Amino acid sequence: MKVAILSGSVYGAAEEVAQRAVEVLKGAGFEPWHKAGVKFDEVLAFAPEAVLVVTSTTGMGELPGNLQELYFTLRDRFPAWAGLPGAVLALGDSSYDVFCGGGEQMRELLLELGVREVLPMLRLDASESVTPEDDAMPWLNELAEALKS
Repeated sequence: MKVAILSGSVYGAAEEVAQRAVEVLKGAGFEPWHKAGVKFDEVLAFAPEAVLVVTSTTGMGELPGNLQELYFTLRDRFPAWAGLPGAVLALGDSSYDVFCGGGEQMRELLLELGVREVLPMLRLDASESVTPEDDAMPWLNELAEALKS
């Protein structure tokens, strides 16, 4: 199964988590694909059979700048992803007013596109963790199992 990993990061933590997701999914027999700053046409050319979004959140509860263009293009062009399995892993800081707002935005968009959520969104809190790529491991392993069924 081809899994597109779409990521957006402010300081690089989400990219590290996305790279960990590549390792976990590849180890589970999937064909993961991740490219930071990916464009809509590149995602379509990959023809994903599943979608994972890994995103951090800016201080205002927004998506990171390097994911905004893809978000708006997905929203405007509405790819035929209905029924695809998917999930969102969000990074944020609970000391801000909007915790994991970027992840919430992406989750809502995926649901509008008809993506079938295979796991509840994971919210990783920067005020509690310094190694989100390690903290994400149990959830990523669970995601690999959910994608197999």
